[in-house]
Amino acid sequence: MNNQLIHKAIQAVCTKLFDKQQQVEMSFACLLAGGHLLIEDKPGLGKTTLAGAISHVLGLTFKRIQLTSDMLPSDVLGVSIFQPNSADFKFFQGPIFTQLLLADELNRGTPRTQSALLEAMAEQQVSIDGQTLQLPSPFFVIATQNPTDDAGTFPLPDSQLDRFMVSISLGYPSADAEKKLYESEFLNQQKTKLPALISAQQLNAMQETIAKIHANQEVKDYLHSLVLQTRDNKLFVNGLSPRAGLALFRLSQALAYIANRDFVIPEDVKNAFLPVASHRMRTLTIQQNPASLLKTILNETRIP
Repeated sequence: MNNQLIHKAIQAVCTKLFDKQQQVEMSFACLLAGGHLLIEDKPGLGKTTLAGAISHVLGLTFKRIQLTSDMLPSDVLGVSIFQPNSADFKFFQGPIFTQLLLADELNRGTPRTQSALLEAMAEQQVSIDGQTLQLPSPFFVIATQNPTDDAGTFPLPDSQLDRFMVSISLGYPSADAEKKLYESEFLNQQKTKLPALISAQQLNAMQETIAKIHANQEVKDYLHSLVLQTRDNKLFVNGLSPRAGLALFRLSQALAYIANRDFVIPEDVKNAFLPVASHRMRTLTIQQNPASLLKTILNETRIP
């Protein structure tokens, strides 16, 4: 299995961040699995830097939108404008018509604008003025989100969160790594744009390969057991949906591919569980932490 291109791309993106190998690998696994990525963290920790670096090394058409409270759905999807010469309306495509869309600070947009992304993320198409328009292939959304208690944010609804296959957080870098920020050599390196290492055709071929990666029945049973336990846990509002279970399986296949295997092992499922589940789960009271409950499920479930 030839996955050298992915490893080169991962290492290239890692040069733009500090101590974030695991998060970068998970981001690429999400994209390889055909999902969408949500990066949640405080401002200034490198969310946009990571998203921009990924877009550069993938060599896809790329557009970025900065969500604000006065943004309208037409600012994302596009708008039809009357043309006097032809006495007809002409549709002008919005930034969503691209292969990789970076939606920066998604939860600063109003619910109406956030909902403009729902159909695109789920079905790779948009419906405008009674017409259904297909989006380019591949189509990926990388969204960043500020903490929901920050001023000027609108929490993403469950239906929108479920459209994201994976959520990750970057956190603060180590003290030694952060000191490199103050070196002129590093600052110059940050200004250098990463070269495109993977084409759209190569990415599509990788996704086809990943979809064929084998998982035996014991691994599938283990995965399904994790999903069922989120539904049986009375502390959660709702358990993982079938779409989330499928996302867990696809992400496990992608992690196996990055590890240079043509089969899924339980460790792949275990590593994929929290990134897939953590942003989807809500507890009945704020005293309970979804991540802690999910870790308990993970630790108490027998690994085949």
